[in-house]
Amino acid sequence: MVSSRQWMRSSERSISFEADREALVEMTPGRSVRARQGRAWAVLAGDYHRHGGSILNAAFISLCVYRFGHWGLQRRNRLARRLASKAYGCVNLFVANITKIWIPPTVTLGQDFHIIHDEGSLSIHPDAVIGDRLGVMHNVTIGTNMQGGAPVIGDDVFIGVNSTVLGEIRIGDRVRIAANTAVSTDVPSDSIVVGSPAQIYPRLGPLK
Repeated sequence: MVSSRQWMRSSERSISFEADREALVEMTPGRSVRARQGRAWAVLAGDYHRHGGSILNAAFISLCVYRFGHWGLQRRNRLARRLASKAYGCVNLFVANITKIWIPPTVTLGQDFHIIHDEGSLSIHPDAVIGDRLGVMHNVTIGTNMQGGAPVIGDDVFIGVNSTVLGEIRIGDRVRIAANTAVSTDVPSDSIVVGSPAQIYPRLGPLK
């Protein structure tokens, strides 16, 4: 009969072994590369499915170009980084002028970024930081107000058509920014923002 103390010790050893095994996998060069490649393909697959399941979708193409540029900036080898930068610049010059979607490779994008409509333009400042699951409509600018600094946007935010988010401001989590809204001040989480200049209202119920 195994005592509860013996069982706990066995469980602790098992958990420790699993953690050590996962760390070993990450340290193994071949497996680490395959893991990173798997994550990269999963991100691209998510972009593909969120944007209509078409490789010709303008938003999907623009995100592919952004992700390549962002990947290039992370190369440790100076020559590889420079070659990737040149390739990105040539491709982006062509793609951005057709799609009217500008997402510089230095932008920090969270998971599940979604360009809901790609019929108009989208411009994001190079220093912008965007959280998970941002949904953005067309004709939107996320940038500066000529005083330096770019927005930091939280998780689960929605930005409506023809809206601007400008300046060194923070947009909290679960914020809804209505169409034709100009935001240039901090917005607390769980808020609705309407108008120009923006009026901030607390939500009255769950946002879906």
